[in-house]
Amino acid sequence: MLIYLSIAAALLYVICPFIPDRRKALAMSLTVLAWCVHGLALGMSIYAENALRIGFAIMWSAAIWVSILVYLVENRNFSLDGLRVLILPQAAITALLPLLFPGSLVHLGNKPSMFPWHVGVALLAYSTLTIAAFHALIMYVQDLHLHRMRGKPVQSWLEKALDRLPALLKMEHILFLLVTLGFILLSLTVLSGVIFSEQFLGVAFKWDHKTVLSLLSWLLFAVLLVGRQWRGWRGKAVLRITLFGFLSLLLAYVGSRFVMEVVLHRGIL
Repeated sequence: MLIYLSIAAALLYVICPFIPDRRKALAMSLTVLAWCVHGLALGMSIYAENALRIGFAIMWSAAIWVSILVYLVENRNFSLDGLRVLILPQAAITALLPLLFPGSLVHLGNKPSMFPWHVGVALLAYSTLTIAAFHALIMYVQDLHLHRMRGKPVQSWLEKALDRLPALLKMEHILFLLVTLGFILLSLTVLSGVIFSEQFLGVAFKWDHKTVLSLLSWLLFAVLLVGRQWRGWRGKAVLRITLFGFLSLLLAYVGSRFVMEVVLHRGIL
C-alpha cells in the first residue's frame, strides 16, 4: 500500500506543472490531492507500532510536504503560480525517497514521554525553515533575473515562472513570516531537546555536532530577526543569513543521517 501511495503522489506532482495556466483550478485540485496522498504515505512511513521511523529521506519528504501546504495557503493570497513548476517536481522525488532510503526504527518503549513531541516539533521547525531557505533562493534568482533581463524578451520556462511571482517586497514579507514561524518552532525544538536530554541522558546538552550546528542555526536566525526589527535589514544580506542558517540546520541532522545511512550504511538516533 505504501508503495502505491508514494507512486501515486509522485505521478500527480509530475502532472500538475504541465497543466496550462487557464486550468488553474484543476492544477490546484490535483496538487491538493497529491499533497493528501503524499501525507498519507508519509504517515505510514513514519509511524509504526510503538516506534518511529526516522531517516534523512523521511525528514526531507516531510519538509517538502509542509512546503506544498504553505504554497497552497500562500497561493490564495498571492499569485504564486510560478512556484508550481519549481517546487512540485521536487515533491515528486521526495515522495519516492522513503521507499529507497527507509531510515531506521526508533522504539519508544525506553524513551521519555517528551521524545515524540520533540521529534514532531523538530520536523515542523525543519520543514518551515526549509521552505524559508527555498523561498530565499527563489528571491535571489528572481533578483538576478530582474537585473539581467530588463528590457529583454522572456524566453525560457524558468523566466516565465519567475515573471509570475509577486514583487520582491511581497516575497520578502513572506520570507520573514516563514523565518519567524520557523524560529519559534526551532526554539521549542531546542527547549524540548534540553528536557529530553535531561530525562534520558542526565545532562542538558550533549555537545555533539548536532547540538552545536542546531544552536548555530538558532543564533543565525535570531540575529536575522533582531537585525530586521532594529536595523531594517533587507536584500542579499537577509538571503545569505537565511541560507547559512538553513545549511547549518541541514548539516546538523539530515546531512549526518545521509552520511550514516547511505555512505556508511549505519543507523543512528
